[in-house]
Amino acid sequence: MDQIIEFFRYLLNSEEIIRTGGLVLITVIIFVENGLFFGFFLPGDYLLFLSGMFAGTGILNVPLWLMMVCIFGAAVLGSLTGYVSGRYFGDRIRNRPDSLLFKKKHIETTRNYFLKYGSRTLIIARFLPVVRTFAPILSGLIEMDFRYFMLYNVIGAAIWVVSLVGGGFYLGETFPGFINYVGYIIIFFLAITTFTVIKGYISARRDIKQEKEPEEENKEA
Repeated sequence: MDQIIEFFRYLLNSEEIIRTGGLVLITVIIFVENGLFFGFFLPGDYLLFLSGMFAGTGILNVPLWLMMVCIFGAAVLGSLTGYVSGRYFGDRIRNRPDSLLFKKKHIETTRNYFLKYGSRTLIIARFLPVVRTFAPILSGLIEMDFRYFMLYNVIGAAIWVVSLVGGGFYLGETFPGFINYVGYIIIFFLAITTFTVIKGYISARRDIKQEKEPEEENKEA
C-alpha cells in the first residue's frame, strides 16, 4: 500500500517527473491526461509550464521545438483516444460505477461546459483540469462530427502547448532564478485552475437552470 501511495505522490510531483523521467515520461503523462478517464488527476498545466522552464534553464537538455512537437502530438493523440473510446464504448462508460479513478460527476461537469460553450469547449478545456480529460470522451459520447472534433482538438492543443511550454521556456531563459520558486508556481497554477473550474461549473449550472425555467412555466400554462 505504501508503494502505491508513493507512486501517486511521484505522479503528482511535476518537478520529480521532469528531472527523472525527462521528455519521454512527460509525453506519456500528457497523452494519458488528455483523454483516458483515469488520468484526470495527473498534472497538466504546470507540468507543461515547468517543462518549458526547465528546458529554458538547461536543467532539461531538450530542444524547445522537439519538446513542443512531442507534447503537442501526445495531447492530440490522447484526446483522439478519448473521443474514440467515448464513441465506441459510450454505454459502458455511462453505466460504469463510480470508483477512485472514475466519477460520473466529471462527465456531468463537462456536459455543462458543452451546453454553455459548444464545440469551443474543446479549446477552453485544455486549460481546465478534469474537464480537459473528459471533454474528448464526451465528444465521442454525443457523436460530435469527427472533422469538427479534430479541428478544435488541434487548435486547442496548439494554443495550450505554445502558451504554457513557450511561456515557461521564456521565463526560465530570461529569469533563471525563478527555478528556485517552483513550489510557488505550482500553487499558483493550482489556485487559478481550481477557481476557473469551479466558476465555470457554477456559471454553467446557473445558465442551464435559467433556460429550464421558461420551459417549465410554459408546461404549467
